[in-house]
Amino acid sequence: MAQGPRRTVQQVVSVVGLAVAVAAFLSVAAVRHGFFDLKVYYGALTWWVHDGGEIYDFLKPGTQYGFTYPPFAALVMLPMAYLPWSAAIVVSVAASVVVTAVLFWWLVDPISRRAGWTRWFALAVALCLAAAYEPMRETVNFGQVNMLLLFLVAVDLLRLLPAGNRWAGVGIGLATAIKLTPGIFIVYLLVTRRWRAAVASMAAAAGATLLAAALFPDASREFWTEALWNTGRVGELAFVSNQSLRGVVARLNPEHPSTLAWLALVLATLVLWAWRSRAAVAAGDEATGLALTGAVMCLVSPVTWVHHLVWLLPALILLVDNGMAAPAAGRRRRVLLGAAIVGYGFLISRIVWAWEKDFTGFDGFLGSNTYVWISLALLAFLPVRRVGGAGRTSRRWATPAGSAVEVSGVPQLDEPDRRAPAGQRHRVGRPLTVR
Repeated sequence: MAQGPRRTVQQVVSVVGLAVAVAAFLSVAAVRHGFFDLKVYYGALTWWVHDGGEIYDFLKPGTQYGFTYPPFAALVMLPMAYLPWSAAIVVSVAASVVVTAVLFWWLVDPISRRAGWTRWFALAVALCLAAAYEPMRETVNFGQVNMLLLFLVAVDLLRLLPAGNRWAGVGIGLATAIKLTPGIFIVYLLVTRRWRAAVASMAAAAGATLLAAALFPDASREFWTEALWNTGRVGELAFVSNQSLRGVVARLNPEHPSTLAWLALVLATLVLWAWRSRAAVAAGDEATGLALTGAVMCLVSPVTWVHHLVWLLPALILLVDNGMAAPAAGRRRRVLLGAAIVGYGFLISRIVWAWEKDFTGFDGFLGSNTYVWISLALLAFLPVRRVGGAGRTSRRWATPAGSAVEVSGVPQLDEPDRRAPAGQRHRVGRPLTVR
């Protein structure tokens, strides 16, 4: 058998074996939520469209949960009210799978090219591993919209913005109009001084919001004056699924969580994020800017349920990318790939749920906030990659201590590694984009 066909057969067998192993893992580890959140959306829209009720008055029978997204989200989801329930499930799952595949293609493809891996094989392995990732399986099992929002933001930051496209920022604006938390990416554009994209994102968010207000004035009035401020509709802040800084503070004192302590932690976290984000953009590393902002969004949001942590996926993939870019026998490669494996291992393990009923004590403080510690570590230590010119990509890891160590030149696969003269070693050329 020729080397090419033999390699293909080996890869197919490996992917099938991994898929079977992941399916077996999911059969034991995955919790079946019965598309709970999707039922809330579907019920609220049906109540609104077919029964004449107000969308924000709807509560899923037997629960305190209702529709919590802005009116523009209701407009986007409106076709769901005209679909059978089974079709709504199919659309929800298919949409998450498709956008995940496209996003992973952009993020994983550079790794596969650098390592000489077959592209379809690298993508298939990444998707299998993503299926086992707790936030991803929670997103699918709840029928959540997290991956769709991440995709809208990634289109802007990974495709349109590096190309100087005039539509850059619109995806972020639409994501913000659907769910308010992606608005942190508008702040990211402002902090990193991309004024045109920031204005475009604000205009898109405002335009979408005004469109919804014009079409649904009563629903818009109720959301902005009442529903938005009714925190009881989203659940308990101290619940172990809330893996944000607010959740950490609330679990320290569930009866009287300190708002001052939370705000102080948020301020310190935002300062660190702004500094690291500016460093990433100065280095031409838009993918790391996306990853850092996704991590800080999870940290500073008052409520970050476990399924929201799909926003950490770009950071985990970039850890692998940076590890593969480091020298093969070097300590840095072992550290970075080891960190990616450890972080991923914890994030598929459901470890925080061991403290669901009792998160007191030192072990409860550490264990019940495991995913928060991972988010903080990614925000603080995810490498920033400096892109060089003349056919080479140099990697410089900027650390919170302020040092930057050039690890190695990583040439593109189709070009040799051409080192610049010593006096020009730190000049930055045209940034390379994630393809």
